[in-house]
Amino acid sequence: MDLVPPSEQFKASFLDAVREAQATGSGLGDTLSFDVADMERDFPAFLAHLRRFEPSHALPEGFVHSEPLWLVDGDTYLGRASIRHTLNARLREFGGHIGYEVRPGARRQGHATRILAGSLRRARQLGIESALVTCDADNTGSRRTIEKSGGVLEGQFVVPDHPKPILRFWVPTPA
Repeated sequence: MDLVPPSEQFKASFLDAVREAQATGSGLGDTLSFDVADMERDFPAFLAHLRRFEPSHALPEGFVHSEPLWLVDGDTYLGRASIRHTLNARLREFGGHIGYEVRPGARRQGHATRILAGSLRRARQLGIESALVTCDADNTGSRRTIEKSGGVLEGQFVVPDHPKPILRFWVPTPA
């Protein structure tokens, strides 16, 4: 299993994962709102959209550089991460340096731990010594993953425009 940049190679499996998340209502907000028909018609445009905040691109006002990575096994998409190179005020409040998601059918198999471990290694390469990682307060699986990775709880917070309280953790990146 590898964390790799998003690629056309994983299109069919990624679209299956999006359909799966939408059918179960279980996924990150953007996953639940993706338009699968649009992605099927023009997957390269979707990939370009994912990469719009990479360091080689100019940033819109208020955004930070970030990079998407997908956890794959062969041609099978299992989950994804977004690694933000810096924090702005909104990400400091909610989102942090690393966001991740595992497709519903692949949960409880250690994939979140793999995604977070690989993301922490990449964060270290970017010069981040301690990464902010957040999760909903009722997401016990994510909380356990973060704690198992060395996360230290900063606290529980209510964030405007987010329906649930969130937990903020600082996780050391491996040297």
